[in-house]
Amino acid sequence: MAEPLLELRGVNKSFGVVHVLHDVDFAVYPGQVTALVGDNGAGKSTLVKIIAGIYGRDSGDYLFEGKKVEVHGPRDVAALGVEVVYQDLALCDNLDIVQNMFLGREETKGLGLDEVTMESRARETLASLSVRTVKSVRQSVASLSGGQRQTVAIAKAVLWNSKIVLLDEPTAALGVAQTRQVLDLVRRLADRGLGVVLISHNMGDVFEVADRITALYLGRVAADVPAKDVTHSQVVELITAGRSGDLGIAENPATATV
Repeated sequence: MAEPLLELRGVNKSFGVVHVLHDVDFAVYPGQVTALVGDNGAGKSTLVKIIAGIYGRDSGDYLFEGKKVEVHGPRDVAALGVEVVYQDLALCDNLDIVQNMFLGREETKGLGLDEVTMESRARETLASLSVRTVKSVRQSVASLSGGQRQTVAIAKAVLWNSKIVLLDEPTAALGVAQTRQVLDLVRRLADRGLGVVLISHNMGDVFEVADRITALYLGRVAADVPAKDVTHSQVVELITAGRSGDLGIAENPATATV
């Protein structure tokens, strides 16, 4: 297996007296989709926010391309090439696709905005991801469907030569056709060599696109396994009980909440 693009080793995180993450190891590999699964309160959100630089670690190492790095905030993470697409997408309905994709990172020319360059780059990025559902990059985001909005948010994340993209519940509240579009896009990201993290409660989506599955249970990694080596029912047992046959953590940890 290739060296991980991103690796967390022995990460612990507490909020007051509540120990949320216990010695968590987590890796993201180039060209692979890693599904991060777990019940509510398992620690997924905290782990993602540590990766994103929103939360600091109490202990443990953060490695990028095999080297330990110090992360002091989201800007440091973005500079590494890690982007997060949150469930709320953080898109502005009153702006068009180009304006959303370059929001806060606008291209300038002289004293004004370089609209031509931004529009061209937006089109190129969508085309490189084989996105054909968007008619014009000058469409208002308010006019887009849920699937199209998710596509724009993902395209915005990869516009900046990202190496890793984390997707938080990307198919939540989408219909069948829109879910199909988003899952196809997730797979294309990995096929381009990016490391993709899919945070999802939908086991159908997980088994369709994931190469590896990391299951969290009460703040610990219950299992980290190739998707082809586990069944749907085994993953559900890992999520709900921390064990499934020979898979899973050795003992039930103390209750933690996130």
